[in-house]
Amino acid sequence: MTPPTGGSVKAVAISIAAAVGGFLFGFDSSVINGAVGAITAHFALTPLMAGLTVASALLGCAVGAWFAGGIADRIGRVRVMGVAAVLFAVSSVGSGLAFSAFDLMAWRITAGVAIGIASVIAPAYIAEIAPARIRGALTALQQLALVIGIFVSLLSDAALASVAGGAANTSWFGVEAWRWMLLVGLVPAVVYAIIARRIPESPRYLARRGEYESAAAVLSRVLDVSIDDARRKVDQIWLFAVEGVEVVGASVPG
Repeated sequence: MTPPTGGSVKAVAISIAAAVGGFLFGFDSSVINGAVGAITAHFALTPLMAGLTVASALLGCAVGAWFAGGIADRIGRVRVMGVAAVLFAVSSVGSGLAFSAFDLMAWRITAGVAIGIASVIAPAYIAEIAPARIRGALTALQQLALVIGIFVSLLSDAALASVAGGAANTSWFGVEAWRWMLLVGLVPAVVYAIIARRIPESPRYLARRGEYESAAAVLSRVLDVSIDDARRKVDQIWLFAVEGVEVVGASVPG
């Protein structure tokens, strides 16, 4: 096995950071599981309404996934990550403070939009920033992060229910445990927002916009190569774009 180089280490670190979107994907899609019973009782929901409340996030997910790619091509991958982070944060607070089933459904749909965005942007960004020799391994980080997010959300639900003696019981500050289950999603959302402000933009996106020097600077830093080598790689990216090759992985050759 080839030992990791400085460039590989940087690419791995950036990919792990970007995969926080996958973590939030898993966390937000599963966190409501521990709160379903308490939500059903609190809002006196019928089985149909309870099911719709839980499934409402999927509606938003479809919308987010449909539009994420086009928006990312216009404003950049990193900015779209920032948008997703804001939606995750706002929906977590809104869901935790929901005053009715329809209010909760609206916030869950908002969370779903963020989930849909994360499901598209995180793996695309990782594929575009990763060196070819480790691209397959790094794109798998999205799925790993997703599973970890599911696990952490269920663990968090269990811990909060245990502290309160049940999801429907009040906990800190007189707030029901099920609300805390939804509110806690604010923490990883804030982390994701901070990450989105610190990681570099996709070199493929920059090259397609004609920002060749910016793309070369990103590649030089991430791959730990000279600026001249980075410029040659940017030229390759541009050739792929001009020839219409849409394979995302072609963005960082070598």
